[in-house]
Amino acid sequence: MTTEPTFTILDGGMGRLLERLGAPFRLPEWSALSLIEAPEYVSRAHQAYVDSGTDIITTNSYGLVPHMLGEDRFAAHGRTLADRAGRLAREVADGAGRRVLVAGSLPPLFESYRPERFQAGEAPRIIESLVEGLRPHVDLWLIETQSSTVEALTSLAAVIGDGKPVYVSYTLKDEDGRTGPPELRSGEPVEDAVRRTLAAGASSVFFNCSQPEVMSDAVRAARKVVNEVPGAISIGVYANAFAPEPPSDTPYAGISEIRADLDPENYLKWIERWLADGASVVGGCCGIGPEHIEAIRAFREKATAG
Repeated sequence: MTTEPTFTILDGGMGRLLERLGAPFRLPEWSALSLIEAPEYVSRAHQAYVDSGTDIITTNSYGLVPHMLGEDRFAAHGRTLADRAGRLAREVADGAGRRVLVAGSLPPLFESYRPERFQAGEAPRIIESLVEGLRPHVDLWLIETQSSTVEALTSLAAVIGDGKPVYVSYTLKDEDGRTGPPELRSGEPVEDAVRRTLAAGASSVFFNCSQPEVMSDAVRAARKVVNEVPGAISIGVYANAFAPEPPSDTPYAGISEIRADLDPENYLKWIERWLADGASVVGGCCGIGPEHIEAIRAFREKATAG
């Protein structure tokens, strides 16, 4: 006897997987370079995650912002590249032979981990290009790696009316030895951020692009708020596999080293903890690859088989 899966599996990181596959790769374009020069590698990366057992693949649109593409290239090709990212993910999902959803990635519009660089006046033109390119191809929106509620809710407002579920994912303060209640990188308490995000209409609240060690406290804080709100609201987690780094004045100055203690077996231990804390969607961010997702899938199969 087999029961229904008790949790949903999100895919892993895109940039490092593209590099491993031999795709064109350099900074500051990061994962966007493959989309521009060799989109077949993007399809291969999506397929690797589908083959590993993911339920949701995420569009390769994280790098489609002016500070990574350059202002001129974004203005000329941003929407077209977003459309390409959506089409590639849709094609792989539709060919999976099972139900695989496509999440439209809406990234930090100015720079990851730097909430102080958010520009409210410039944000609408950037988010519009991404949304218009991705919208025809995605099943849901994933507003990810958000450092503050103001940047997250700006993107949320751009998509809340189109009928698709909207998942908002925050990145957390995660420096070594950190203590105290969980906070966004802006310093906002997680509990307050979750409450504001759900009040604005988000379908789910996730935490990503942070160390595994800080995720449980965030999940428990989110669960406290979710328990006060009617309706089915999921909590998700997809953590990084690299050590925490201080913000740099040079965006994406280098590629971080992967932690040796976050191989698939050890990462799965964190997954089990987050599920016990109340998460119902789990996957991986930077440095987490198909082999990690395969381990999560095998764990779920074992857990649901009777």
